[in-house]
Amino acid sequence: MSDILRLSGVHAGYGQTVVLEDIDFTLPERSTLALLGRNGVGKTTLLATIIGLTTLHRGTVEFRGRPISTMAVYDRARLGIGYVPQTREIFPSLSVEENLTVAERPGNWNLERVYDLFPRLAERRSHMGNQISGGEQQMVAIGRALMGNPDLLLMDEPLEGLAPTIVDMLLLAMQRLIKETALTVVLVEQSAKLVLEVTQQAMVLNRGRIIYAGASAELLADPQRLTNLVLAQ
Repeated sequence: MSDILRLSGVHAGYGQTVVLEDIDFTLPERSTLALLGRNGVGKTTLLATIIGLTTLHRGTVEFRGRPISTMAVYDRARLGIGYVPQTREIFPSLSVEENLTVAERPGNWNLERVYDLFPRLAERRSHMGNQISGGEQQMVAIGRALMGNPDLLLMDEPLEGLAPTIVDMLLLAMQRLIKETALTVVLVEQSAKLVLEVTQQAMVLNRGRIIYAGASAELLADPQRLTNLVLAQ
């Protein structure tokens, strides 16, 4: 299996501020990675660096062996990188269906398939973006990323602040995505145990550096080690 993503010696941040240091990792195709750590350790910045929203001070980012470090965000999206931001960024004055189709690109994912994954959105297709719940907005954000037909999907805390029933619904949808598609998924989440159960690999950040990289099952089997890593100072 070939690698879809490679970061080598990456130092990145915002303007002159460096948040990430010495980031080196590769991600095989069709793999799933849980990105863990306390708030403020660089998880969101790492996703933003992959999609092109930060200042890269040093190092390289490659997608399918192609350097993308100097590419614009929209060019990275066209190559096949999808991004679900923590802020969701739903268009309030567009309907659910319009929010989905605005990012549509040719491929296997279309409205019918998104509605099959999230039946709730089919029921609310004509509702405006500001007329649906937070959980439904999260479904729209994921569905919109899928409508771009990415090969790599980056999701930043998709379960944050949602009711338990919605969390369960989204977790089931993620499991379907991982099981039934060829997507490679990187998932940032505070609920470590939940995401470790649906991913193959895990990486823990602390102060902008990688302090653990290994199997998700290994961390799940050692709760004390997981706690120590995630709460690392």
